[in-house]
Amino acid sequence: MKRHYHWVIAAAALFTLFVSNGLIIGGLSVFDEELLRTFGWTRGALKFRDLITLAIAGLVGPFVGALADRFGVRPLMAVGAILLSASMFLYARIDSLNHMYGIHVLFAVVLASCGLIVAVMLVSRWFVEKRGTALGVTLVGTSLGGFIMPQVGAWLLAERGWRGALFAEGLLPIALIVVIVLVIRERPEDMGLEPLGAAKAAAAAGQRPRNPAQAGVTFRAALRTRTFWAITLASMTTFYAILGVSAHLFLHLREQGFEQAEAARGIAWLFLMGLVGKFLFGFLADHFDHRRVFLANLGIMLAGSLLLATMEPDYFWPFAILFGIGWGGLYTMLQLLTVESFGLVAAGKILGTRTVLDALGGGLGPWLTGVIYDRTGSYQIPFVVVTVLVIAAMVLSTQVRREVPAPAVVPAAGRAS
Repeated sequence: MKRHYHWVIAAAALFTLFVSNGLIIGGLSVFDEELLRTFGWTRGALKFRDLITLAIAGLVGPFVGALADRFGVRPLMAVGAILLSASMFLYARIDSLNHMYGIHVLFAVVLASCGLIVAVMLVSRWFVEKRGTALGVTLVGTSLGGFIMPQVGAWLLAERGWRGALFAEGLLPIALIVVIVLVIRERPEDMGLEPLGAAKAAAAAGQRPRNPAQAGVTFRAALRTRTFWAITLASMTTFYAILGVSAHLFLHLREQGFEQAEAARGIAWLFLMGLVGKFLFGFLADHFDHRRVFLANLGIMLAGSLLLATMEPDYFWPFAILFGIGWGGLYTMLQLLTVESFGLVAAGKILGTRTVLDALGGGLGPWLTGVIYDRTGSYQIPFVVVTVLVIAAMVLSTQVRREVPAPAVVPAAGRAS
């Protein structure tokens, strides 16, 4: 069991994202219709909560990344899990927009401390070989959460009402706390192991392995590269597209005549295809040039967004397949490209800084989509904007380069450097 613990870590990171992203990003949208009916809010006002969550998560991200670099990810994950449980209990008691917005500030801290950045850092420390596959497995957690939690939420909504459903969902993070304490370990060295494939990569190069955390580009050097800004801006545009669509898909499907349970299944199907995309593109990235895989990934996502922009109900399922697979692969490729381009020496700060614009784009997506809908009475223009942004990301992807040599090793004693 011990020699396979690398994959146990990947599975534990998957579960972390299943809970945190599943509850906050994937699962909340099924309650939107009830919240609008109960409080009479506009869609723009409701979805401003997502801008709050993601923008603050992005601003906090660099600090959390720096803390993770220095103190490790486990303490941050434990704090995030406890805070998530408390926040869900509070959500069940909201009585105003400001009350809801305040809870989404807490959600921002959860996503920063118990979400994507720490999961990517954790898994990257455990893998040199098969890192793309491992990250793909890990990031399946966001899609699995998005697949399961809307359906769980719809069922609880029918059984308990929206307040009772949200309270019940607050119990799930307790299981995550157990996993963090009993299963997750910071580094393979803590268990007398080494990163998977480190020795093999060193032997192939005739060199001795070095701790991957010691290799890579410094934070300041990364900020001066075209690659960093290309990846970051591509993240910003595509996260706008992803979250702008997913946050409004339930309401969009309801307007197109889908029943409540069917609309929840539609969201679940989108996330299920995202699950496929994360694993598929992670696997492909281990066998083909990362930049070409990334470009193909965006092309598939673009095909899906074009179908969505037609506003034809008959095109929903083809859209969900293409957009979902492309979206899922995007999550894997963006994290992998960042780590592979710059190494791990300052991964926390680099990933955290990148998330500032990621989160800004992601937060603007749901909010501006709602604002435009409120003014036009249709999702047509917002979905066309999504298509344009995916095209922009494809152009940006051509500017990505590897900034750190591979493999991440140092010369063996007695060899020339």
